[in-house]
Amino acid sequence: MFERLADLQAELKELEANLAEIYASGDQDAARDAGRRHAELKPIVDAYEERRRVEADLADARELLDGETDPDMAEYLEGEVAAKSALLEELEARLAALLVPKDPNDGRNVIVEIRGAEGGEEANLWAGDLFRMYERFAERHGWQFEVLSAQASDMGGYRDVTFVARAPNAWSQLKYEGGVHRVQRVPATESQGRIHTSAATVAVLPEAKEVEVALDPNDLEVDVYRSSGPGGQSVNTTDSAVRLTHTPTGLVVTCQDEKSQLQNKEKAMRILRARLLQAEQARQDAELSSTRRGQVKGGGRGEKIRTYNYKESRVTDHRIKLTVHGLPNVLDGDLDGIVEALATAERADQLASPES
Repeated sequence: MFERLADLQAELKELEANLAEIYASGDQDAARDAGRRHAELKPIVDAYEERRRVEADLADARELLDGETDPDMAEYLEGEVAAKSALLEELEARLAALLVPKDPNDGRNVIVEIRGAEGGEEANLWAGDLFRMYERFAERHGWQFEVLSAQASDMGGYRDVTFVARAPNAWSQLKYEGGVHRVQRVPATESQGRIHTSAATVAVLPEAKEVEVALDPNDLEVDVYRSSGPGGQSVNTTDSAVRLTHTPTGLVVTCQDEKSQLQNKEKAMRILRARLLQAEQARQDAELSSTRRGQVKGGGRGEKIRTYNYKESRVTDHRIKLTVHGLPNVLDGDLDGIVEALATAERADQLASPES
């Protein structure tokens, strides 16, 4: 596990020697990459160097203990050996956690797509509740939040809604949300007071930069048409809605929220790039071994990941068998406890994996 630590120490030393020159160069991308790499390496190398110091101290204490004849001094040295051994064990655990491979999408903005699924109009209402839950979660954390596309349903929910959350930790916080979210409650559409089970799907996509996903204009079919539903002055009167079809993959994205056809096309392109990036990452992930592929963060749209039960005011995450009570708080954006439990489980899986 620790074979690469000396190499990382040398890399950090070289990076620190060049940081001033990199920052002075005016190359913002290089400066950002250097700063990010320094932030990754520093805690690892600090823990490694502390481990080496404690290891040396432990060896000295054991050597002294072996030759000690005075009972009081021997007792003192035994205590030193026990303390240094415990500290060494703690440092090795910290290093193991620090050496877990970083998620390549950490630091990215996130595009989230929510769709009503099983349950008719009640599923659309539930999609709206999930959207507001994530909106409140973003507000609690001070993130930027922008709706990219939305199709409202008849009773105030959403057939589908897509938004982008912008923050350095948006991906690390929201990546666990992808999958089927099931709700058990008495729907507004139910006149007999019976509890129904409905569901909405959530897809979480890392936002792609233009340079990462090159779109050939020859691979795109662009259709324009009149927007439908409530909206501004131009809705229903101009061909402002845009439908993009990526012919190599068959992916289709539509946007109609903006009055401008150009703005709708730009938003559709952002969603399409995110879907294409996710598809490529999924292809690469499929080439990895099953131990690396099946981490907690998984949760495709066909996988039921969480149940929200109104009668019992509970939320159950089925991936880690976690149940929390206080459903209103969760729907008001208080997801931190659930997210932290999922992150902890993911780290445990990664540490247990022989490929970590």
